[in-house]
Amino acid sequence: MIMQRYQKQISLPQVGKQGQEKLKNSKVLVIGVGGLGCAVLPYLVSAGIGNIGLVDGDRVDKSNLQRQVLFREKSVGKFKVTEARKQLYALNSEVKIENYSEFLSGENAPELIKNYDLLVDCTDSLAVRYLINDACVLTEKSFIYASVYKFEFQVSVFNYKNGPTYRCLFPDEKAEVQNCEEAGVLGTSVGLAGMFQAGEVLKILLGTGEILSGKLLLYNTLFNRQEVFEFAKDDSLKIDKEFYERQHQQFFSEEIYADEINENAFFLDVREAYEQPKMDFPTMLEIPFSKLENELCRLNPEDEILVFCQSGKRSLAALKILKTYNFKNVKSISGGVRALQQLKEVVV
Repeated sequence: MIMQRYQKQISLPQVGKQGQEKLKNSKVLVIGVGGLGCAVLPYLVSAGIGNIGLVDGDRVDKSNLQRQVLFREKSVGKFKVTEARKQLYALNSEVKIENYSEFLSGENAPELIKNYDLLVDCTDSLAVRYLINDACVLTEKSFIYASVYKFEFQVSVFNYKNGPTYRCLFPDEKAEVQNCEEAGVLGTSVGLAGMFQAGEVLKILLGTGEILSGKLLLYNTLFNRQEVFEFAKDDSLKIDKEFYERQHQQFFSEEIYADEINENAFFLDVREAYEQPKMDFPTMLEIPFSKLENELCRLNPEDEILVFCQSGKRSLAALKILKTYNFKNVKSISGGVRALQQLKEVVV
């Protein structure tokens, strides 16, 4: 069955039976199951990579369906990692897929990453990219990066054999970038970027070809233009545990329990509009997590803000975003609405 399934790639001299065995024994962690993740994952699974981890605490939204091709209309409202695993197992039941329905944080990143051979960054948050980079340096892992803007995308491989890192190419953490929600994007551009990422994964695991380490591939799909720029490692950068904790302290969770809550605080509901049950606090604002960075102007950084979602996972990710933008007095409600239901009467 294995020979029949993978016959076309086993026939390649760069793969062969030995290479296929390497893929089977490899462990790849994919951070983010959005547009890039949905493009990368089917090719990794189809190629026979034996162990794949999926990290994403988000749920499927209707606006995702334009580019996140692993999901169906009936997937809306469900966890992305759960829906993605169903589709991937239907594609290849021989692989092992581990789900982590949580967002990457300063606490969990090193522990998750250290258990895998290679990481694929399929996120669209600048702060999370620096977190991934530094966690990979700490754990001595390589990661494949991609970013998409309108009709353009870029791809590179960082920390490959102690090579240049994301910080060597992009040293300025304060740079402002637009995400897909703000700038717009074609699903085909995202799909192409993801396939380039998948190609780098396979080359690295097979030990063949030219790796995009110290190189940034830029591709314009509108005008069919491709360029590759080289960059060097910055040996002055020292990324150790102390640096990691200092840089990513906003990614370490701060939670509050329902019985500690002051009901006169300002509550922020980061669930999607369709999610039930609804809560009714004297001062409360509803901003879906997917739109939070774009609507921060609606919040006062001086307020005491208690953030909640359905279970407490998305609120932790929202907390990290708020702290990145200098919101000081913010906490995530542990257990989310499930815990809040014990605090006050729910308005359905």
